[in-house]
Amino acid sequence: MRFGYLLFLLFLSGCYQAERDCVAFKTGTFQSTVTIDSIEYVSTFNRTKSLQIEIFEGKTDSSTVRWINDCEVVFRTVNPKGMIDKKDIHLKILSTTDSSYVFEYNYVGEANRQKGIAKRMN
Repeated sequence: MRFGYLLFLLFLSGCYQAERDCVAFKTGTFQSTVTIDSIEYVSTFNRTKSLQIEIFEGKTDSSTVRWINDCEVVFRTVNPKGMIDKKDIHLKILSTTDSSYVFEYNYVGEANRQKGIAKRMN
């Protein structure tokens, strides 16, 4: 009997999938928060179909937007000022709510990924 109950619980937990309505977050104004080494970094950005303008620590940066699919996007800095700015960033939306999404991102070609959350501002 216990084995049957355990099997039933495993079956139910295997059916759970995080909600991902990524299309709702392709455009808009957002605030994102990323924590790296116990330090919280906050930025705001406005994303259109083809451009993202981000304000981080008082500096404004613009990137082109190229959606790979509904939940994955690649950003390319419009006017790179250094070597790090020349690297594209790949972002994947992992889950969504009605007003926010959890994401992970990395530089294209690099394995180190960071996670964060973005909240809709408008």
